[in-house]
Amino acid sequence: MKVVSVEKMRQIESSVDATLFSYDQMMLKAGGAAGRQLRRRVDIDDGTRVTFLIGKGNNGGDGLVMAVDMARHSPAQIRIYLLQPRPENDDVFRRALEAGLFVANASDDHDLRLLKSLVTSADVIVDAIFGIGLRLPLRGVASKVLRAVNLMMNRSKSSRAAGAQTSDAHEKSVRPFVFALDCPSGVDCDTGEADTNTLLADATITFIAAKPGLFTFPAARYVGDLIISPLDIPESFPALNAISKSVMVKDKARSILPPRPLDGHKGSFGKLMVVAGSPNYIGALALSAEAAYRAGTGLVTVATTGDLVRTVAGRLREPTYLALPDTDGAINEAAVHPIVEHSRGYDALLLGCGLGRHPSTKAFVEKLLDATVLPSLVVDADALNILSEIPYWWKKLPAQTIITPHAGEMARLRKSSPAKVNASRWELAAGAAADWNLVVVLKGAHTLIADPTGMVSVIPFKTDALGTAGTGDVLAGVIAGLRAQGAAAFDSAGLGAYAHALAGTIAVDRVGSSRSVIAGDVLEALGWAFNQIEAT
Repeated sequence: MKVVSVEKMRQIESSVDATLFSYDQMMLKAGGAAGRQLRRRVDIDDGTRVTFLIGKGNNGGDGLVMAVDMARHSPAQIRIYLLQPRPENDDVFRRALEAGLFVANASDDHDLRLLKSLVTSADVIVDAIFGIGLRLPLRGVASKVLRAVNLMMNRSKSSRAAGAQTSDAHEKSVRPFVFALDCPSGVDCDTGEADTNTLLADATITFIAAKPGLFTFPAARYVGDLIISPLDIPESFPALNAISKSVMVKDKARSILPPRPLDGHKGSFGKLMVVAGSPNYIGALALSAEAAYRAGTGLVTVATTGDLVRTVAGRLREPTYLALPDTDGAINEAAVHPIVEHSRGYDALLLGCGLGRHPSTKAFVEKLLDATVLPSLVVDADALNILSEIPYWWKKLPAQTIITPHAGEMARLRKSSPAKVNASRWELAAGAAADWNLVVVLKGAHTLIADPTGMVSVIPFKTDALGTAGTGDVLAGVIAGLRAQGAAAFDSAGLGAYAHALAGTIAVDRVGSSRSVIAGDVLEALGWAFNQIEAT
């Protein structure tokens, strides 16, 4: 599934119109697909009321086609609220009139009483006001209507919470399901900016390809579940196939899983060295090492100080251990020689989880990166913070190194600020990968993976369950474990981030609440995540 800008989307639509099928056919396909997807998500009977908020443009046209489709294929009660009148020679509007659907105009609803009735009695609200072409801020009737809809739903919710009785016999006792077409109205599909009056969707269906703003906060907060409908346009279609940005989906994740032959052994499933840990961050090395094993790695060796080996060996029985010299409990530069010597037989090396920032450790990292031969490298956490203090640090890293910064670490590496990083995640990840000739995993809700060739992949999960200490160490271990098994750098990063985020959502289901998930829960859910990826 591709991710395209608004300008590129218009070019693709124009190319489709010229070679495959017309704009009108695209609209018919979009409305029909939206109707089918809604019916899959909402149980609809003859008492179900569906209110369509219809704008004047093509997005409103998609909504009108969907309304007619719903009327034909379901027993729902369809009500259409037009924000601006549509001409009667408009074909999609004419079809709605011929279908006998209820139609109201905002221009006739001066006090918004009709809108209130249609909203408070609705089981479903379809947001078809604006599509991909919106430029903020919202103005005029759209701003007025969306503000009113939000107030009505919030007041109804507050009244029910307080036990108040409603005076309208048709008002529903639950919040309506909100279904947005292409983008929630009020969202800039390129930048991820969002108007405060944007309607919070439970699900958004977007057409042909996803748009970057749908994966960027604050807009991503309003999207809900994202559905991408290709409208019968194959990914091999030239204008689409040329796009370098994509969504990591289950089928893609499955296709890049390292093979596991039945006659395999620990050597054929890869050997990983984890160089990690310091007195204050003992758990980080344990989480990363076990995560690598959970990702299928054949052998994991933990290289850390002698004191930490003695501390964690009883907890972690599966790894082998390499005790390193230390200063004040932190790995020192004398550790470089044993690591270089032992790592020659390894397929990948993970550096950084809980490493700390002691001066002796900084000297160790600098000297290690001067080594002429290292396995495939994954760099995380404190090693990234140390790198940020080294001039031209990226020139010291082997080709196809994977780095896994969160916004704060990326800000230090880029000499920027976390706010600026989050404001331009797509551009920054792609630019950093190209400038540094590295694979960049920019962590966060909708993690991005970028490589030097310009490819960028986005992880379709967002969950606050992963916003807890240690989950980044789990991610680093999974990525490094896949790299040790022979997966390419970009594939290891994308598959690892997908499996890690999926494990986070599974952990929520198993624990019962996202606020109660800890890193160990994500670690334990990795097996379930890989099982789901492998299932056809």
